[in-house]
Amino acid sequence: MLHTVNKSPFQKNTFESCIKHAAKGSAVLLIEDGVYAALKDSAVSAKVQQAMGDITFYALEPDVNARGLKGKVMDGINLVDYAGFVDLTVKFDRVQSWL
Repeated sequence: MLHTVNKSPFQKNTFESCIKHAAKGSAVLLIEDGVYAALKDSAVSAKVQQAMGDITFYALEPDVNARGLKGKVMDGINLVDYAGFVDLTVKFDRVQSWL
């Protein structure tokens, strides 16, 4: 399953709920303000790194760049463009949006 998160982990608990419910082998795509969860050395970076063993993380690069976060994304987060976003929705049989 592909999970999409569009809320900042510093404003809502949507991201934490997502990674608690994401099954092994699933993916999380961070979009809009959700890309803040991809930051190095943040309050949630340890949770992301711990979950990386079971979940693949992606961040929408245009949203990363729009927020001035280029070069601040932690290792292990895969940056994708809009075409990559579409590819992920095709790759996974289901998409769960966490709002």
